[in-house]
Amino acid sequence: MDRNQIIGFALIAVLFVCYLFYNQHEQQQYNEQVKADSISYAKTHPRPIKDSTKMTVATAPQPVNDSMKNALPPAYFGKADTITLENKKLSIRFCTKGAYPVAADIKDYVTSSGKPLYIFNGKGSMLSATLPYDNGKSTADLYFTPIVKDEPNGDKTIDFVADLKDGKKVEMIYSLPADNNMMRCDIALTNLNVTAPLSLQWISNLLPTEKDITNERMASQIYYRQKNDDQDYFTARTDEKNITTDGSPVKWLGLRKQFFSTALVCDEGFNKMDTKFGYKADDSGIVAHNTANFALALKPGTTQSVALRWYIGPNDYRTLDSYKIGMEDMVPLGYGIMAFVKYINKWALIPYFYFLSSFVKDYAIIIVLLTLSIRLILSFFTYKSYLSSAKMRVLKPELDELREKCGEDTQKFSMEQMKLYRSAGVNPLGGCLPMLIQIPVLLSMYYMFPSFMEFRQKHFLWCNDLSTYDSILDLHFTIPFYGDHVSLFCLLMTGTSLFLALYNKNMTPQDPNNPMMKYMPYIFPFMLIGMFNKMAAALTFYYTLSNMFSILQQFVLQKYFIDEKAIHAQLQSNKNKPAAPNKWAQKIEEIQKTQAEKSKPVQRINTTRK
Repeated sequence: MDRNQIIGFALIAVLFVCYLFYNQHEQQQYNEQVKADSISYAKTHPRPIKDSTKMTVATAPQPVNDSMKNALPPAYFGKADTITLENKKLSIRFCTKGAYPVAADIKDYVTSSGKPLYIFNGKGSMLSATLPYDNGKSTADLYFTPIVKDEPNGDKTIDFVADLKDGKKVEMIYSLPADNNMMRCDIALTNLNVTAPLSLQWISNLLPTEKDITNERMASQIYYRQKNDDQDYFTARTDEKNITTDGSPVKWLGLRKQFFSTALVCDEGFNKMDTKFGYKADDSGIVAHNTANFALALKPGTTQSVALRWYIGPNDYRTLDSYKIGMEDMVPLGYGIMAFVKYINKWALIPYFYFLSSFVKDYAIIIVLLTLSIRLILSFFTYKSYLSSAKMRVLKPELDELREKCGEDTQKFSMEQMKLYRSAGVNPLGGCLPMLIQIPVLLSMYYMFPSFMEFRQKHFLWCNDLSTYDSILDLHFTIPFYGDHVSLFCLLMTGTSLFLALYNKNMTPQDPNNPMMKYMPYIFPFMLIGMFNKMAAALTFYYTLSNMFSILQQFVLQKYFIDEKAIHAQLQSNKNKPAAPNKWAQKIEEIQKTQAEKSKPVQRINTTRK
């Protein structure tokens, strides 16, 4: 690398690291402020102390007699039992009171501790509708009679029926395909004559399933897409994020954890959505909590129905993409200022990854093949970069002579340097631009690997799970900006980065006027070691391999493809030819001339009047 390359990479690296640390610092300050506000509020608003001697004893509920049962609808009385609906992928348990799922087990996966993986289980998860009956009766308070059906195509259906007397009834119909994570959910109202939009409430408590609940919360987000294809997402916070939409109907709302999601889909669109999403820092049993309220327009008729779909399953890109409603966006492949890299992932890296996985089952080998393929594809740009560095090296003696001739006049030296480059046919940016082309690929991997479902719980060497960090030593304390463990892949990534920097130093002409630049390649790996210590092992393994292939590739190119004697002869030959017009070089030279003119001292001419 030449000086321009190092400066360019250093600036990009510093900006990237500053951006990451700024976000981390702001998030930490925000969490501390929320905690301080909560403590302050608790101190200034203490709960009143109740006097147990003055508390009234609640009367026991009166038994329901036969006359009351005859006066009230049958759906007001019953027993809360559970019934299970399952297929090859899901096992969903329903409660007859309310007729909603209370637990969902995703069969093909287990938690990090090896237990059955429930995305939600028990209290705190509910789907209910507010009825235009008995002053807004909720379906959650009704008792339903289940009718189980086995369809000829292998689908399984439960029809929950709540009898409200006089021909009025409510049905909650759930149908689970034989081999699919998308469950159908129909709400049918008979003889209730609903004229206003039906109010629907969906409450979810997402359970922890991964090794580190902190990372799981950082990856927990809420997504929604409207019928006009506008979409947005928000990350879980300690204070609930409130989202309200009016305008275009909402097509689906998804709650995403690190590797699993649940989403409620309405193809006709929810007319209005109001949802709150967040978590409590001291509640280690819940990753995130969501309460969503929807408004649904019903067509007039004797039986009015709402058709919904309910996804419960992994954040598998191919599975989510197969529904063709944009749910694959719940797999974060690049967002924010780096949103452009998601297109590299979608159109190039992911298809190639699945192509490799079609005949290679070991994901570590897939990472090796992916790394090797990328390095070979980018080898043309790598060659151009090393060729530019070689040209700079052979011109170094002439540059040293110019530096000695110009002395401390740096502007004059820069102008003479540009003249030398132009006469020799050297582009000073020739080594920097090819390397910049490789940066989007590195960033694409940065987003793809930690969120890719396929790496979850895949073993390799000492690493038990490629989707999270590998740990060869668990510390009993936390080191600031590093963590409470030691990742060997992170150390290997840092070591190979330092070796590559040392190798490049011997191949790159150094600028004696800027001695700090020779230390920058060594500082950068240590700036990232704290961040990558918590990253997925698949990512740090990829960067380690990429560094190793770069070292090997550079050695081969320097040994067998770059002849510095031939390059020097070619450059000397170029000086005898008319210099080809180079707009970049001319522009830089014009800027340097302008700066040189401005820096000249202004001479005042004294005139006397005769």
